[in-house]
Amino acid sequence: MNGQKIAVVTGGANGIGKCIADEFRKKGVKIYVIDKAEGDHFVGDISDKEVLEAFAKTVIQESEGIDYLINNALPLMKGIDECSYEEFQYALAVGVTAPFYLAKLFAPYFHAGASIINISSSRDRMSQPQTESYTAAKGGISALTHALAVSFAGRVRVNSISPGWIDTEYKAYEGPDAWQQPAGRVGNPMDIANTVMFLCSDKAGFITGENICVDGGMTKQMIYHEDHGWIYAPDEGF
Repeated sequence: MNGQKIAVVTGGANGIGKCIADEFRKKGVKIYVIDKAEGDHFVGDISDKEVLEAFAKTVIQESEGIDYLINNALPLMKGIDECSYEEFQYALAVGVTAPFYLAKLFAPYFHAGASIINISSSRDRMSQPQTESYTAAKGGISALTHALAVSFAGRVRVNSISPGWIDTEYKAYEGPDAWQQPAGRVGNPMDIANTVMFLCSDKAGFITGENICVDGGMTKQMIYHEDHGWIYAPDEGF
């Protein structure tokens, strides 16, 4: 990335989002973060249309355009037993509507060679019980990715990343927690940030509308009852 570039990262105050923002900074990219957490960034809830408009206005007034939009903010995770209508709507607002609306707000201001990266989840293709709000939002942003890629054809490349198990504290796991992933370990934020950096680079210039699952191969490993000592016992909660 040569020269001063501009990146927007939602949910960039902590975890994966912070790691992505830090990696951009190392490359000399000017960063705009929006997050609910207090800090030295634009503080606001991206489920709110007026907050998104105010944030986008700030970025455009200060920088006149952007190069990278990273939709990373986490939606709420609640299941069908406890998730209310309003909570489900909130999860979709954060996880799908906000990424769509930010792309729309910034549409006239993307520089040549710009990229949008949507952070989905391996839960866009697999689930645990009681995760409907989060899973629906992550499935939605994966589908939104290829729709935007077609609409922005020739102007902006749009891709998504589906992280698997990512430990934001960089804890090293041993035993079954590590072995259940063919890569032999649990992921960390740098695994996702490195993928973002690649997709935003010229090396990925022929990639758009794609989803890359960064999960250590976990979603590719088939497991059957009594396979590798795993016992299916739904009455016992696993």
